[in-house]
Amino acid sequence: MPLNRRKFLENSAATGVGVAVAGAAAAPAQASGRPAQHPRRYSLTVMGTTDLHGHVFNWDYFKDAEYSDKAGNAMGLARISTLVEQVRKAKGRRNTLLLDAGDTIQGTPLTYYYAKVDPITAKGGPVHPMAQAMNAIGYDAAALGNHEFNYGIETLRTFEDQLDFPLLGANAVDAKTLRPAFPPYLIKKFHVPGAPPVKVAVLGLTNPGIAIWDKAYVQGKLAFPGLEEQAAKWVPKLKAMGADVVVVSAHSGSSGTSSYGDQVPYVENAAANVARQVPGIDAILVGHAHVEIPELKVVNEATGRTVVLSEPLCYAERLSLFDIELVFDKGAWEVESVAASLLNSSTVADDPRITRLLKAEHAEVVAYVNQVVGTATETLTTVDARYRDAPIIDLITKVQEDVVKAALAGTEYASLPVLAQASPFSRTSEIPAGKVTIRDLSSLYVYDNTLVAKVMTGAQIRAYLEYSAEYFVRTAADVTVDVEKLTNAGNRPDYNYDYVSGLTYEIDVAQAAGSRIKNLAYDGAALDDARQFVLAVNNYRANGGGAFPHVASAKELWSESTEIRTRIAEWVTAKGVLDPKDFASVDWKLTRDGTPMF
Repeated sequence: MPLNRRKFLENSAATGVGVAVAGAAAAPAQASGRPAQHPRRYSLTVMGTTDLHGHVFNWDYFKDAEYSDKAGNAMGLARISTLVEQVRKAKGRRNTLLLDAGDTIQGTPLTYYYAKVDPITAKGGPVHPMAQAMNAIGYDAAALGNHEFNYGIETLRTFEDQLDFPLLGANAVDAKTLRPAFPPYLIKKFHVPGAPPVKVAVLGLTNPGIAIWDKAYVQGKLAFPGLEEQAAKWVPKLKAMGADVVVVSAHSGSSGTSSYGDQVPYVENAAANVARQVPGIDAILVGHAHVEIPELKVVNEATGRTVVLSEPLCYAERLSLFDIELVFDKGAWEVESVAASLLNSSTVADDPRITRLLKAEHAEVVAYVNQVVGTATETLTTVDARYRDAPIIDLITKVQEDVVKAALAGTEYASLPVLAQASPFSRTSEIPAGKVTIRDLSSLYVYDNTLVAKVMTGAQIRAYLEYSAEYFVRTAADVTVDVEKLTNAGNRPDYNYDYVSGLTYEIDVAQAAGSRIKNLAYDGAALDDARQFVLAVNNYRANGGGAFPHVASAKELWSESTEIRTRIAEWVTAKGVLDPKDFASVDWKLTRDGTPMF
């Protein structure tokens, strides 16, 4: 039986530590006539995925078509299932482990549908498609990702109960008792004829940023201490329990950086730190960063031993393999070597078993996203939205302004001007002229963010805009502009660049960062630094995501749990006609030494 949260907590209460031991496995028979001086050997393969984000099939719900990209990638758990079965056949099923490093139940219309439209939390509700797929494929354990918390704890706990394997999170603890709120680890035995079993421990670690990004759901209930300190606490316990191999599944990138500044004292992307600082770890399955790392070797500072890391990209586009060789000598199993590599989902076809299993759920979601909710008078696109004020982004800010104004009507804050922020999340979103569907609008706002109203001063808004403008690469007035090299300075992603509506301003990219916002005005007059405004802002930004100044600490007037994406669909449905004259305005432009770039 897999270890669930309740069993783990019962064991913990009884023993003070608690051991999660899965069913035993067997290895192929070893040659029995070897001389005693030849050590016995065992080969273990650990497979890993991460950041699946609801991708079961190689399907783009936003385009209503098979997924494709310029690199020729394919995605989806149905492809991963094929790869996993190939590995199990080659290595022996009983010599393999299958892990995931988190971010499973958010990211596509499929996951939204089973959280909000036909929720798994309803009485007699459905089993989540991701649970169905991962159970069928035979995962052994998964780490919690930060996006597991996006729909609230009830949805997460329901998903957890639907799994045949544990969700691990050693650094997801009860806020009051600091006891584990989820199983911290799994220990599985692999039997080797003629030798003691190989004990493999899997430690799960999640991201400290959950405390910021999903503050509304977790504050006062759960706490998320740092990966390094929790690994340092648990790895010695796992070794004391007899673990011969320690694998960490970490929903945390390897860069050592954080997107949330100093708002929490723990590193967001700490996987390599864990490898360097905590002795006793053999391999780390890395997640969260959405990058491809076939193999990264990190030397532990205390022991000098090499720890092998691998991150298998996202969306089930890759499968990490850790090939671990052990030798039994002098009465104990020792890890002799670890090598990591990646398999590519584009090299195989979908597993028909998974296709059959989830065909009906997939069809239901396809029908949902293709519902027509309005008509557009012209095509709107995000293709140049990161460097031009695009009407399609103005649609987001207009909806947010309207929702917040309605929410604050009749309150003491109703007289304050409402501004709104929005980011160019995608470079390929398009709302075509003619019929507008839910999937068209969903492609514009790909995240399940909700809306918050904060009070900020003119001076704070100015600082906010200056920080946002750091997104642009400094470009002298006499340099030929290459728009592909104009943005993402310092590797800042598009989703951490914000428009702010309700003001007019210029961004002078010839100037140094911090001195780029020019001619900032409200209602035709220079912005009064002391004046108060309401900023309609998504919950990610409101809670400190992206480390924008002042917003996280600003007074909150109102918030809601309805997704901004849903509010956009409601707004378009009510209007019937999507016409830029109802929402578009030119609020900002890029300049160089005061001369417009475009």
